[in-house]
Amino acid sequence: MTAIEGTFLVTNADDGSATLRNVADSQVLTLSDNPGVEAGEVVAGTVEPEPPMEVTYTITEVTERRTIPVETVDLAPTAQTTEIAAEQAPGELTTVERAGEGEVHVLTVPEDETDEAAADVVEDEATLSRAARLGVDRVEVRTTDGVVSVRYLPD
Repeated sequence: MTAIEGTFLVTNADDGSATLRNVADSQVLTLSDNPGVEAGEVVAGTVEPEPPMEVTYTITEVTERRTIPVETVDLAPTAQTTEIAAEQAPGELTTVERAGEGEVHVLTVPEDETDEAAADVVEDEATLSRAARLGVDRVEVRTTDGVVSVRYLPD
């Protein structure tokens, strides 16, 4: 096997090892030791398999290491988001590219499940993985009855 260069989400970490997921292809890699990373961090760099069996990996280069905050904010979804949601049935998702960097996901949900859906988005590891893949600096979740807006934003 050869070295893998990319961006990785640290999905699990303890004193002895860590698990990474490549945000580009979802490949899961287990590190044979923990070089000081924590679950929820995003690490860009290179990992290499360890001989002889090449089933565990070592981080050989780190070019970037950061956290991406994912939080619910006390702001209403934008007018554009509300218009998109009005045209969707509950359970549907629309992705809109932002001018510049990032994107916005518009989810429609039953009105009485809005807060629960927003909390699920904030807790979902896929939200953080998507943010890392998009190269954004933060994720902002906005809600109104029946609408959850997930904004992947630059700093």
